[in-house]
Amino acid sequence: MTQQQLTAITTITATLELVTGLRIGAGDSEMHIGGVDNTVIKHPHTQSPYIPGSSLKGKMRSLLEWRSGAVKEEALGWKDYEKASGSVQAEVKRILQLFGISGDAKLSLDDIATIGPTRISFWDCNLNPAWEAQIREDNFSLTEVKSENRINRISGVAEHPRQTERVPAGAQFDFRLSVKKLSGDGDDLITTVLQGLKLLELDSVGGSGSRGYGKVKFVGLKIDGVDAQTRLDTVRPFGG
Repeated sequence: MTQQQLTAITTITATLELVTGLRIGAGDSEMHIGGVDNTVIKHPHTQSPYIPGSSLKGKMRSLLEWRSGAVKEEALGWKDYEKASGSVQAEVKRILQLFGISGDAKLSLDDIATIGPTRISFWDCNLNPAWEAQIREDNFSLTEVKSENRINRISGVAEHPRQTERVPAGAQFDFRLSVKKLSGDGDDLITTVLQGLKLLELDSVGGSGSRGYGKVKFVGLKIDGVDAQTRLDTVRPFGG
């Protein structure tokens, strides 16, 4: 078995700015008469909305797995790596190196060494303090309530009205993730991470993306404190 050594931890930071309203549900357990049907997740102490790191990690992994062509109902694992070949296998390997393999997988030490430990870690994204302070000073709300309904295709009448809470477009969050580098790792893992961020920009974060919610962009991106926004802007996640 090849010995692996942790040689560095790369940190990627940016401002995550909402291009359209964002909704990541709070999982309300009860309904309030006259209240909002679908609230957004908020910090329990400050009541400020935030973006869970798990939401970003799950969506990025899903998009990368779709791009690989090996996507299936559950997250990719070791067996999918073994079955794949060529460029698809190489991409599946990078996904597994970044996001890890289920602990239920029964692997030999050599198999484990092929992938190694999970490399990527996401932080929860809190509102940028300066942006939040300005919004509060101006007596603006940190969220908005959007009315929605369903249109009867025959009568054309709006039915089943509901109130949905969103974080409004223009909101700014502090984004941060880290990537462990082990001996033998190349820059291709960082490239895959940047491709994943670009896929998030092209798709959406949170719920109702098909209705225009959750469009985001990364601004002022830095890798280990060094400006890398141009590198992100020039990423072509589908080649070309």
